[in-house]
Amino acid sequence: MIFDTHAHYDDEQFDTDRDELLNSMEESCVGTIVNVSATYESCRRVIRMAEKYPMMYAAVGVHPDEVGSLDEEKFAHMKELLTNEKVVAVGEIGLDYYWDNESHDTQKKWFIRQLELARELNLPVNIHSREAAQDTMEIVKEHGRSLKGVIHCFSYSKEMALEYVKLGYYIGVGGVVTFKNAKRLKDTVEAVPLTAVVLETDCPYLAPEPYRGRRNNSTYIKYMAEEIARIKGVTGEEVVRQTEANARSLYRL
Repeated sequence: MIFDTHAHYDDEQFDTDRDELLNSMEESCVGTIVNVSATYESCRRVIRMAEKYPMMYAAVGVHPDEVGSLDEEKFAHMKELLTNEKVVAVGEIGLDYYWDNESHDTQKKWFIRQLELARELNLPVNIHSREAAQDTMEIVKEHGRSLKGVIHCFSYSKEMALEYVKLGYYIGVGGVVTFKNAKRLKDTVEAVPLTAVVLETDCPYLAPEPYRGRRNNSTYIKYMAEEIARIKGVTGEEVVRQTEANARSLYRL
């Protein structure tokens, strides 16, 4: 069954048909979804959804673009939320120097704090990194070593991907792998062992071909699996089977 390791079904783009869509997932061979928070406010929402849908789990964390809203009281509340039985990871956390909504120092501070929280609670992490390759790697090496985790929506070189794999991290691959101009990601997929890859949608964003530009959802993962299979010279079924096993190991399910 397909395992979507990173989705945002609390997004308002799903407000009109969320129940219908999520209740149809099993028909499309989607067996498990991890719904990931981005803002402090969404932390509680993703848990409520995970409690409502049996195949769904939650990741609780604050995206680097949103960490300016955090303070010690909110951070303590996040720690409480992370003890919920349907929460499987701290995420999404990390660094984003593309939008630069928050200062780099503020982003680094809360990235490190959330990594430390994951260590304290013995949870894996879901890491966002955009145009912050070196700083992310340095922080992961110093504060995230020995943690399990995934580098979500991986966009850097195959050499850096292999370095993360050596550290015990998985590489998150989504719809971008199907884009014709995604040579760097295709090269990464070719270089990284399938045992270190997990599938993700980041829905409603980054829909694969042939739905590029439209709202993404977990049923489209089959297109990503087919492209990875083509790159690695295996069957799509093998990609789905191995990436599900990887995801279950990552999230301890």
